[in-house]
Amino acid sequence: MADPHWTQWHSRFHGALRAKQWLPRRSGVAIACSGGQDSLLLAQLITDLQPKWDWHLHLIHCDHQWRQDSQANAKFVMDWADARQLPATLCTLDRNDNSPKLPKTEASARQWRYEQLQTIAQQQNCDYLVTGHTATDRAETLLFNLLRGSGSKGLGSLTPQRTLPNGVCLTRPLLDWTRAETGAGCHALQLTPWEDSTNTDLHYSRNRLRHQIFPLLNQHFNPRSETVLARTADILQAESDYLDRQATDLLTQAALDDRHPPLQLNRTLLAQQPLALQRRSLYLWLNQHCDRALNFVAIEQVIPLLTGPNRSQTSPFPGGGLVRVQHNTLRWVFPQVAPPKPGNHP
Repeated sequence: MADPHWTQWHSRFHGALRAKQWLPRRSGVAIACSGGQDSLLLAQLITDLQPKWDWHLHLIHCDHQWRQDSQANAKFVMDWADARQLPATLCTLDRNDNSPKLPKTEASARQWRYEQLQTIAQQQNCDYLVTGHTATDRAETLLFNLLRGSGSKGLGSLTPQRTLPNGVCLTRPLLDWTRAETGAGCHALQLTPWEDSTNTDLHYSRNRLRHQIFPLLNQHFNPRSETVLARTADILQAESDYLDRQATDLLTQAALDDRHPPLQLNRTLLAQQPLALQRRSLYLWLNQHCDRALNFVAIEQVIPLLTGPNRSQTSPFPGGGLVRVQHNTLRWVFPQVAPPKPGNHP
């Protein structure tokens, strides 16, 4: 007899997990749930499929306390989990904390959220952390990063899986679903998601993309623009991964010392490579030395040095280091600071 609660949404999700082996049987799975339609549908599908996969589940909700309704949102999620006897943890940001590390931007809040998620996942013996990112999110990220000038590495972000610093595997099982599909799935499963009041605030760039740009793209260019752009991101990610492997191999060959990262590279060898491989190799090398990720302009400073005159050099990078030509090598150096002249210091 067929399970009356088994729907086409369960079949699609179950089939994808079987084909891609994202969440192996008997794994510990932590579910990041905001209460919105994407994460709520994900949480429901995983909970429904738990008997078939024998997962150990734990739900996590993070409350930044930035919205007036954030506590009500948190209560909604925790009550939802309690009604399904799903173990859950609520992480609440202390807004009264005057620490300089208190998140003040979207980016810093996201960093805080992921720190909490991976810590709790590890504490709960979960090898996997799942989030409700969709193809729509992936398309928005591609377009957002494209307008910021990102290369293929940034355009292919939001991968199906990646390992976090503490070893927990971040997994996005709904990355082939659009927001329209997760909305239809919530309706079919009689789920009532929490409506985040900031989702319509056009002060946020992503909301302008979602509510203004994508409707125009769908109407005037391609009604499936989200799916097409998400597929493009997937292609770019695969190509970027391949280029990373080639660039890593090239750096190993070009290294002229045993340090990691090396301080000296054989610039003649690098100069013989295609421009794309030169850029990616230098990107990997420089970002191993610098305090923060470098952009295209920074990388382009180094390209002329591959064939430039001896002792030519770049401007200093973040942290103070620079790249200088020394005969056949590119050297990572810190510029010498001249000592103060006698009588010029207090």
